[in-house]
Amino acid sequence: MADNSTPHLPDEIARDSQNLVRGMGLTQSTAVNMLEMIGIGPFITIGVILSAMGGPQAVLGWFLGAIFSICDGMVYAELGAAMPGAGGAYIYFREAFGPHTWGRLISFLFLWETIFAAPLSISAACVGFVEYSHFFFPNLTHMAVGALAASVSLLTAFLLYRPIKTVGRLSVIMLAIVFAAMFWVIGAGLIHFNRPMAFDFPADAFHLSKAFFYGLASATLIAMYNYGGYNNITYLGAEVKNPARNIPRAIVLSVLLVAVLYLLMSVVIIGTISWRDAAVSHAVVSEFIGKLYGSRAAALMTILILAATLGGIFTMTLGYSRILYAAGAEGNFFQIFGRVHPTGHFPTVALVAISVLAMPLCWLSLERLLSALMITQIIFQFIPQIFALFAIRRYRKDIPRPYTMWLFPVPALIALVGWIYVAATPDQREYVGSALVLLVLGLAAFFLRARALKSWPLQPQVHNRSTSVI
Repeated sequence: MADNSTPHLPDEIARDSQNLVRGMGLTQSTAVNMLEMIGIGPFITIGVILSAMGGPQAVLGWFLGAIFSICDGMVYAELGAAMPGAGGAYIYFREAFGPHTWGRLISFLFLWETIFAAPLSISAACVGFVEYSHFFFPNLTHMAVGALAASVSLLTAFLLYRPIKTVGRLSVIMLAIVFAAMFWVIGAGLIHFNRPMAFDFPADAFHLSKAFFYGLASATLIAMYNYGGYNNITYLGAEVKNPARNIPRAIVLSVLLVAVLYLLMSVVIIGTISWRDAAVSHAVVSEFIGKLYGSRAAALMTILILAATLGGIFTMTLGYSRILYAAGAEGNFFQIFGRVHPTGHFPTVALVAISVLAMPLCWLSLERLLSALMITQIIFQFIPQIFALFAIRRYRKDIPRPYTMWLFPVPALIALVGWIYVAATPDQREYVGSALVLLVLGLAAFFLRARALKSWPLQPQVHNRSTSVI
């Protein structure tokens, strides 16, 4: 990895980053990633993954998800180090496919997707937070769950409404809480580990049928949702110190560390609690601790998990707000989203808006939210971004790449196969269809906007910085 502090940036990235402060080092950058990865992940989805494959063989989903995530993380690492501005993939698409031609369309579609995906992601984490609170409030109604989840979204916006240096310190504190919970679970599980229980496979567990591969795809999809967050720091690229070094390191470190922790935690839990009970539990980690140490210890673990999940929502909202900010600052979205706090120098309208948009979705089920979110992101972001990497390497040699992917193009191709595999199953057809409808609507919105602004492709391209809004 190169030692240069900040690569030469395309003019628009440099200008849009001037209002933000580079206040996050490697520790804070890694913490921001890991908070989202752990906070929203295994505590609330272990049961869902076990149910998808019908047994402990679901650990294969964790393992396969880790491989795909590491490979995809290397795509983000190269792009993030080369173009460390606010907005992440929004910038990569624009620069890779031409800022005055196709890059306008692809980046617009990513922004269009973010309007839907960001609320889906935040609301899913908020619903997961409230579902775990069933441990304390077992009789919560569906309406109460939605109302509490919406309140969590607003609380997150309040916590984030402060300068980035303070946010970075809060991220490290929250990560310490997350580690306390995970190490308690792993340590207790290793002490009381029951090997026959952990590997109590059903008779047909490894029968290589269509059902096996479809189940593995569903388990891997949820696992990749849990690993999701390794890219969060790329949305904050304009606020990272020495981004050419710290962005790639934060991505690689967070994926490797979280993969080990996830696998260990999953195995020790089903080595203490029957996987059949874990598959239907809403608070499996709390029940695990309760079985070993009693109800008071379970209550303490639940508090830690709620704090960890809040940390995941915290960093997720932080990253998504920077996408809307970057587009608003450039004039490619409503310009009001480009506003920053006069003294704190952080996005204000974008931060509040993304939290408010998540609120109405908080009354949907967690499983539907997760599937809709992942399929939408696969079609609009994850797969196109792999092609963006190839495009930048071939057509944008003027952009320095201080970090280059190891063994290119193998990791990029593995990531591409992984995303296609988890999306192309019968269980996901409903969500693929919805994402394609969203894509068509996005294309229509783009061409309507182009006609109103007399811009590409309906008018000859003009090589200047747009100041228009949608």
